Amino acid sequence: MLSTGLPQGAVPKLERPGPLRDRVYEALLELITTRALQPGQHLVESELAGHLGVSRQPVREALQRLNTEGWVDLRPAQGAFVHEPTDEEADQLLTVRTLLEAEAARLAAANAGSAGIAVLEELCEQGERAVAADDVDAAVALNARFHATVMELAGNAVLAELAGQVDRRVRWYYTPIARQRGRQSWIEHRELIAAIADRDQGRATALMREHTEHTRTSYHARRRS
Repeated sequence: MLSTGLPQGAVPKLERPGPLRDRVYEALLELITTRALQPGQHLVESELAGHLGVSRQPVREALQRLNTEGWVDLRPAQGAFVHEPTDEEADQLLTVRTLLEAEAARLAAANAGSAGIAVLEELCEQGERAVAADDVDAAVALNARFHATVMELAGNAVLAELAGQVDRRVRWYYTPIARQRGRQSWIEHRELIAAIADRDQGRATALMREHTEHTRTSYHARRRS
């Protein structure tokens, strides 16, 4: 196996059309956020280019962009490495997430109709099945879809745009604790759905705050263990 150490089948296909550098960037970002490329892992341009079937130039450009955005660290005379988040970075990101999602839950309780609530219930059922099957990748993806749906039901485009900016980084932090959170996370989702269906804005807000706080404390507990 190459030193880049990508799991079998982890490399996404580069879709056309679109500038190659952008497609390579998206592919590498997906590998980082799903932790197919682990924090601290050395990123070798030639090996990544070989995995993705491209030349080294678009990989180099993508790594530079990822460095600017804080996903990759470029170290003089050493090369590129996946960024290792600090506890302070996690706290700042997850605090912002709590603010955004608590407000989204309040607005969803005010605005959601029966069709939107049905979507949340279906996602919850799928998430519970993923947890029962110990399918962590599916559980992480469904968790992201659940939270994105709450954001959509809020009906605030500016709030959704801000949430979209932190969504991938939240997924990055959530992935390593998904198994630990497991079924409890979806129990909390069920409670949130009930509050939204009852149009109880205060309870929906409080439940989402508690839910996101559980993610934060679980992440820090994992870091200390």
